[in-house]
Amino acid sequence: MNILKTSIAIIATVTTLSVQAQNKTVLAAFSLSYEYEAVAKYDAAMASLNNVYSASSYEINMRMGWLNYLAAKQKEAVTFYQKAIVLMPAATEPKWAIINAYTIQQNWIEIEKTYLAILKLDAKNATANYNLGLIYYYRKDYVSAKKHFDVALNLYPFGYNNMLMSAWTNYFLGNKNDATVLFNKTLLYSPKDKSALEGLSLIK
Repeated sequence: MNILKTSIAIIATVTTLSVQAQNKTVLAAFSLSYEYEAVAKYDAAMASLNNVYSASSYEINMRMGWLNYLAAKQKEAVTFYQKAIVLMPAATEPKWAIINAYTIQQNWIEIEKTYLAILKLDAKNATANYNLGLIYYYRKDYVSAKKHFDVALNLYPFGYNNMLMSAWTNYFLGNKNDATVLFNKTLLYSPKDKSALEGLSLIK
């Protein structure tokens, strides 16, 4: 029994030391990657992390996604962010990050899907609702745009963009009274706003 206990203790000690050594190696790799990033040596930064890369590490995948994004390697950035999303499905962080890469690619379909995924986790997120509203607005899907602009407007009733885009959306939906109110509120924020004044002139 004593021999067994001793063996278990030795194994536990060795395991602990191994984990500690591994953590130090990963920390050193991250630290080096930040040093390279600071001087825009993104490939070198990624190389330092490749030495300790683990597909099951959320943090490494996020960091690799960011570095590839900075290096203008959007396809690779998307791949790493997708891995991070799978590892942490309840997190909105990697979803916001992947939108940056999709935006550079002008991949509006995936951007839309990602905003919808964010809203499943955070239904009243003002930024996601507003940006999704913009996507629908420029598609001339004003009904869908209004749905999301309304959420953003209710959260930030005196937000310039929320008021103005809600005003135009209501205008195109034929809700002239609501549009008039919102254009006038926009002028309270920006008294000489050309877009708001144009909207009011069209209603008159």
